[in-house]
Amino acid sequence: MNNLPLILGALGPIFALILLGLGLRRLGFPGDGFWPAAERLTYFLLFPALLVNRLAQARLEEYAVGPVAVVVVVLLLGMTALAYTLRPWLGVDGPAFSSVYQGAIRFNTYVGLAVALAVFHVEGGTVAALVMALMIPMINVLCVLVLSAHAGGSISVTGVLRGLITNPLILACLVGIGLNLSGIGLPWGSAAMLDILARAALPLGLLAVGAGLRLAALNRLGLLVAVSALKLLVLPALAATLCWLVQPGQLETAVLMTFAALPGSSTAYILARQLGGDAPLMAAIVTVETGLALVTLPAVLVWVV
Repeated sequence: MNNLPLILGALGPIFALILLGLGLRRLGFPGDGFWPAAERLTYFLLFPALLVNRLAQARLEEYAVGPVAVVVVVLLLGMTALAYTLRPWLGVDGPAFSSVYQGAIRFNTYVGLAVALAVFHVEGGTVAALVMALMIPMINVLCVLVLSAHAGGSISVTGVLRGLITNPLILACLVGIGLNLSGIGLPWGSAAMLDILARAALPLGLLAVGAGLRLAALNRLGLLVAVSALKLLVLPALAATLCWLVQPGQLETAVLMTFAALPGSSTAYILARQLGGDAPLMAAIVTVETGLALVTLPAVLVWVV
């Protein structure tokens, strides 16, 4: 418990920005048209700049990339199997199940990287970028497949591949790792420019997270609590077990546990709306998970640290 003040001091500004974004959106400032534009700017430019900057300059050989990959793959496949096992007890139709699945497996990248940098500093940010490079493609494939199977979304293998190769976060991870492994690094003063862009990514991204929350009626409270428990309690427990078995390293374990304890992402709502999922339920799941993470995420971090 000696680490509690440190953890709360690091997380406080992050959740304060999320709540500020929520408050600004409800006040109508600076206008409803601002937030979609801010999300696009962060998603397509600022956040990719941050990832390229981190990965291109990282000493990748210092990190246990192989064991981290094993934990990520087994963790996501294990949660997928658990979600299907629990489906008969949840009593939901196909579109609702696809939203439950996304709520159990997706994570908020903005919050994850902000927490990793705040608690584990520069090295934590680098490991977080590596975890994202492994998690994001696999999560996107799994979620699209589940939505196509249960929500009536029509998408082909070509469509899935197109979605992956045009995802700006995946592309940024590939570019950063490619520049690193090739020995090119960040030439021609690009590091300074990327650093400036990267500094704007997390504040704007966290404000957008808050603005994207939807205070929906809790008429499905039991289901919302069940999904939140699956995401915020069961997933970290499974990650802890896998890290104990695989032994990826102390820092890698801490960052993996952090990402396992993150709330869901507003990206899940967009995907549900596009592919026929239960979008209102998805919005409610993300909102409830983000609120509960105010308590569960510090608890997980105190245990890890």
